[in-house]
Amino acid sequence: MPADVVILSREGLAELIAANRIVAGTDVDLARVGLGVAVRSGTAKPDVRTAEAFKQVLLEAETVAVPASTSGIWLMTDLFPRLGIAGKLSIKAAPRGTEATRMVAAGDTDLAVMPVSEILHAPGVDFAGSLAAEIQFMQTFSAAVVAGSQQVEGSRRLIELLASARAAEAIRKSGMEPLGSS
Repeated sequence: MPADVVILSREGLAELIAANRIVAGTDVDLARVGLGVAVRSGTAKPDVRTAEAFKQVLLEAETVAVPASTSGIWLMTDLFPRLGIAGKLSIKAAPRGTEATRMVAAGDTDLAVMPVSEILHAPGVDFAGSLAAEIQFMQTFSAAVVAGSQQVEGSRRLIELLASARAAEAIRKSGMEPLGSS
């Protein structure tokens, strides 16, 4: 069954817009989320409050999981090189955030660096903290109506609801910052 609405990172949505796979003018930014660190439940939570502390935590880890998505790509191509630790880490890229947290929960990796929203409610992991502001990557998640949708008006109403004040508390509880204004 074809989708009527997509919700994904603004970067991913931009690609769909460029490919004319989105109904023009239906894209709406819903929420922002930063990166944090996940550790196995019950283990000590490392200090990741500063760039230097985060760097040391990474260097001391045997293996680090990252998602193979926008945030993981940014970590590997921007932040890790900027911190001078690219090539010094053993990294496992997981196809999905759930796989990254599963690897941490199972003890296959020491920690995961990923969007906070993918850590907070994941089984078997604890949230150790968010990355420091000077090294933080804020990702915007957006919604849009898919080109060819048979439910354009209903899809617009759904997106309007997701961007409304009524959805803000659920967005906050998920570890994201709501961006809607209605």
